[in-house]
Amino acid sequence: MKLESPITVLEIAASHQLKYAGDPNRLITGINEIHMVEEGDVTFVDHPKYYDRVLRSAATTIIINKEDVRCPEGKSLLFADDPFGVYVSLVKKYRKFVPSHRMIDETAMIGEGSVIQPGVFIGNHVRIGKHCLIHANVTIYDHTVIGDHVIIHSGSVIGADAYYYKKRSWGYEKLESCGRVVLSDRVEVGACCTIDKGVSGDTFIGEGTKFDNHVQVGHDTVIGKNCLIGCACIIAGVTRLEDEVILWGQVAVQKDLVIGKGAVVFAKSGVDKSLEGGKSYFGAPVQEARKAWKELAFVRRLPELFEKIKL
Repeated sequence: MKLESPITVLEIAASHQLKYAGDPNRLITGINEIHMVEEGDVTFVDHPKYYDRVLRSAATTIIINKEDVRCPEGKSLLFADDPFGVYVSLVKKYRKFVPSHRMIDETAMIGEGSVIQPGVFIGNHVRIGKHCLIHANVTIYDHTVIGDHVIIHSGSVIGADAYYYKKRSWGYEKLESCGRVVLSDRVEVGACCTIDKGVSGDTFIGEGTKFDNHVQVGHDTVIGKNCLIGCACIIAGVTRLEDEVILWGQVAVQKDLVIGKGAVVFAKSGVDKSLEGGKSYFGAPVQEARKAWKELAFVRRLPELFEKIKL
C-alpha cells in the first residue's frame, strides 16, 4: 500500500516509543508485508527464520524484534518487542475503515455505459471501467479496481480481507488488510465467487480471464491473461497462475507456488507444488496426467492380480 503522504522513521519511533538505527529522517512511502515490499516501504519481521530474508529485501525500513543486529546500509531499523502489533497499528492508522452510508459510495467512480443492477454494494474509492455489467447483490469492497467490459455475476464478493492471522496466547490476531483487488479488462466472474484483497499489495486477475461459479481466490494471488477457472476451484494466497492456465472443476491449489503458462489441471486435482507450463496434470497430489492415468489403470487391475497370486 502506498501512503498518501510520506512519513519518517522518527515519526513511527516517537508514536510507538521505539528505539531505532539508521537515518531517522528516512522517508517511508508505503506499508507492505514481505511478499510485496518495494523500495521506500516499511515492513516487519518477528521470527529468526525470516530475519535474513527481510534484511536483504527491498524494504528500506524494517520493524524487528532483535536489537543486536547490524543495520544494513541504506536501511533503517525500528526495534519493537511486537513488530506484528506495530505493523497492524500502522495499517489501521493509514488505511482506516470508513463506514458506508449508502449502497454505492459517493467516492466510487463508474465508467460510461456500465450497468449496476439493484442490490449491488460498491464501497469507498472503487473504480469501475466502461461497459461493465455488475449483477444483483454483488459486493465490491473499498479500493477495488475494475477494468472495462467486466461482468460480475450475482452473489460474488470482491475484496474481502485476507485470511491471515498470528497465533497469540489468547487466540488469533488479525493481520489487517490494506491491499486491493484489480480485475483487468474483459474478466468475467461467475456467481458466488470470492476474491480476497491483498494483505498490502494487489490480488490481480489478468485480461480476458473467466471464472465459473463458486471460485475462491486468496490474497495476493496473481492470475494471468485468458485463464479459465472452473466451478468450485480453491486458489490459496500468494500463488501465481501464468497466462492461459486452465483449472477444471474443484481443483485446489496450495499457496506460494507457480503454475506455468498453458498448463491444464483436470477436475478434482490437488496442486501442492509448482507446475511446468504446457502440460496436463491430474491427481491429488497432482502429477502429469498420462502418468496418473496409468497408475489408476494399474490400481483397477489389483483385484485381478491378487486372484492370480492366490492361485
